[in-house]
Amino acid sequence: MTLTVTAHRDRLNVTPGRLLIGGEWVEGGGGTWTHVHPATQEEITTISIATAADVDRAVAAARTAFDESGWATMRARDRKRIVANVATVFEAHREELDNLQGLDNGVPLSFSSIYQLSSAIAADIFDYHAGWIDRIGGNTLPTYTGGDFFTYTLKEPVGVVAAVIPWNAPVMLYAQKVAPALAAGCTVVLKPSEYASLTSIRMTELCLEAGVPPGVLNLVTGPPDPTGEALITHPEIDKITFTGSRVVGTRMMQAAAVGIKRTSLELGGKSPNIIFDDVDVGAVAMAGMGMVSMGLSGQGCVCHTRALVQRGIYDEFVNKAAEMAAMTTYGDPFDLGVTSAALINQRQLDRVTSYIEKGQAEGAELIVGGDRPGGDLAIGNFVNPTLFAGVTNDMAIATDEIFGPVLAVIPFDTEEEAIRLANDTPYGLGASVQTNDIKRAIRVSRAVRSGSFGINGYTVMPNAPFGGYKTSGLGREGGVESIEGFLETKTVTMAVGDQSF
Repeated sequence: MTLTVTAHRDRLNVTPGRLLIGGEWVEGGGGTWTHVHPATQEEITTISIATAADVDRAVAAARTAFDESGWATMRARDRKRIVANVATVFEAHREELDNLQGLDNGVPLSFSSIYQLSSAIAADIFDYHAGWIDRIGGNTLPTYTGGDFFTYTLKEPVGVVAAVIPWNAPVMLYAQKVAPALAAGCTVVLKPSEYASLTSIRMTELCLEAGVPPGVLNLVTGPPDPTGEALITHPEIDKITFTGSRVVGTRMMQAAAVGIKRTSLELGGKSPNIIFDDVDVGAVAMAGMGMVSMGLSGQGCVCHTRALVQRGIYDEFVNKAAEMAAMTTYGDPFDLGVTSAALINQRQLDRVTSYIEKGQAEGAELIVGGDRPGGDLAIGNFVNPTLFAGVTNDMAIATDEIFGPVLAVIPFDTEEEAIRLANDTPYGLGASVQTNDIKRAIRVSRAVRSGSFGINGYTVMPNAPFGGYKTSGLGREGGVESIEGFLETKTVTMAVGDQSF
């Protein structure tokens, strides 16, 4: 039987995607992008491509909304009600959004119960940030020297935000960008990945239904050239917020340098999972392999793709991880028996297979995987879960972010060696330790340079800051840090007595 997802497209009433500019849905001037499903290669729909002129109109609408609509100066109660209402509307449309994400990037519907991959987290992110709106405030400061002044600080929105999100977690990342920006009083022009625009289009529609005013939120779709480049280089953009690759993040910083735009960048990782010999090896091995083989098939920025395993349990860990790899099932993402997604496109498929070849060429031992499923699945961008043993930390499969279902297992002897290996990377997004020794867990968490760290588990929550050290990015999403990233601090001094200068 031929694998197909078009029935789900029809059931969800997917129509060609358009741009949202100043509250109006319009066609882009650059033609259309055809969205092809990664598991079946079926054409799902077309998406308008925004030209530089379209982007200019979207940014102008956002600028007018920021300067003139009153959104930036709206009473806290009123803006809070609107942002909170977005959370309510998203919650009411959870099933629809989870299904649309399956059409976007092929993430299995079976993983909609996984918090970070479901629309539940998007609703919670808006709910959390709505709670900050009536708590955004500055400080009063004592006079430090000379004169009699009343000094205080104000927190003001940074302005017009260019938000650019990738294809791997479009529902969560839409919320991570848009919610804090709106809560802070900014206006937004959002560009989703051309490979996953359906959820962003629908979520933008729902934001309008929830009461977000015209021009406050705008949507432009299309590829990096012309759409993305026109957006990040636009002189009226005050801040760029981006999640994606380090290469593209570098281009974002270059664009931001012109005009000194504020930036928030989340740029991926090569996260280590440090596993000591006092754990339940089977459970830890299955969880470790599952993070790269299940769900998005390793297409996650914080996937723990380096397993640093203490030598005494190394062989057992490898054997158990191989058993987990065998449990992976591919197919129709709307089939609840399917556990894992296809890679997003042919370019990513080629990248992953090239790294598997590099791993073997550099001397790593291929335990399982490294090939592609056949039969009806051969048409999709599937790669079987791949496990390498005998890896050293200088191999390409240990140093580079592959973004696929590839786990590199590296042995260590001592705690000090594990920490050295964990930190021997230009990345610093996430990390974990597995141990029953709480003192050791705390020591390791302090020593490893990463923006987030898990002890015997790992998660991302709306009220906790998420971001990276080193080349994994700048800034944080979640927690009070995410709101701060969309605010400027103004210091006001007022003379209240006779002054001598």
